[in-house]
Amino acid sequence: MPAALPMTTAVPTDADLDALARDLGARLQAARQMLVTAESCTGGWIAKCMTDIPGSSAWFDCGMVAYSYEAKQALLGVRPQTLEQFGAVSRETAVEMVSGALVHSGATLAVAVTGIAGPGGGSPDKPVGSVWIGWKRRGGYARAELFRFAGDREAVRRQTVAAALAGLLRQLEDAPA
Repeated sequence: MPAALPMTTAVPTDADLDALARDLGARLQAARQMLVTAESCTGGWIAKCMTDIPGSSAWFDCGMVAYSYEAKQALLGVRPQTLEQFGAVSRETAVEMVSGALVHSGATLAVAVTGIAGPGGGSPDKPVGSVWIGWKRRGGYARAELFRFAGDREAVRRQTVAAALAGLLRQLEDAPA
């Protein structure tokens, strides 16, 4: 498994996540971008953070929660071969999830998360806290990063949401003028 980005920051609070989401929403609206989320281990938490903001319909298209292999295939177009060869928690799956989210939506920017929030389900190669996050702009190339978050199930999920939102902000900052 490739090197992961260690996360040593404190577990984000509801206020932290709300601030990130509000900043992202304002930037999406200013850039006239629409967001789609494809979530596994976060169970829709990213979409919830975004849609908690009044007026989010101006920049939030939709969110898809695809927990099972079958849902990842049906909703996001993840290939069965990808899941069989690499597993659900892999760079390859995150890339196919984020790409599929754009294909199956009217959005211009996508984020996808797939990981092991715990407390069980980990292995030596993919321990609890292993999360792949993918980002993609319509017409661009997908980018995915592996994170290793510490803590219990809620801590892993909160850190995943924060990292996903922060990565979306970076995607907007890196956008061509």
